[in-house]
Amino acid sequence: MAEVFPVQLGIGDKAPDFDLPRDGGDRVRLADFAGKPLVIYFYPKDDTTACTTESITFTAFAADFARLGVALLGVSPDTVKSHEKFVKKHALSVPLASDEEKTMAMAYGVWREKSMYGRTYMGVVRSTFLIGADGRVAAIWDKVKVAGHAETVLAAAKEL
Repeated sequence: MAEVFPVQLGIGDKAPDFDLPRDGGDRVRLADFAGKPLVIYFYPKDDTTACTTESITFTAFAADFARLGVALLGVSPDTVKSHEKFVKKHALSVPLASDEEKTMAMAYGVWREKSMYGRTYMGVVRSTFLIGADGRVAAIWDKVKVAGHAETVLAAAKEL
């Protein structure tokens, strides 16, 4: 396997474009959010403990983000079918994009080498990006710990 060097996005950088299938059978594109702030949270896998907690928490705060005019989008390499089961099982309201080819994960620099129990592998590093209404990165959270994270992102969104 060729070595992958992650993209390093910084504050003020233009958010990388994307066009992916999502739960519900539609597609989601960066252009859909033009002129509107957007929170993109990348997570490794549907229906795992931390990923479920994170998605449920963002769903719990969805109305607060909406009052601020901030859209939410979850992204993982899982299939649309997996996303739809995940949404139904946990009554999630956040749209979930399917990045099976990892093109968005690579563009945002979250597809990286990880290790667990001495084994190294490529995977999504749990990360969140707050994109301003101007389409530029306003905040980045890398290697996210789920507890309190949605609240932290909401507080940052209030500062936009």
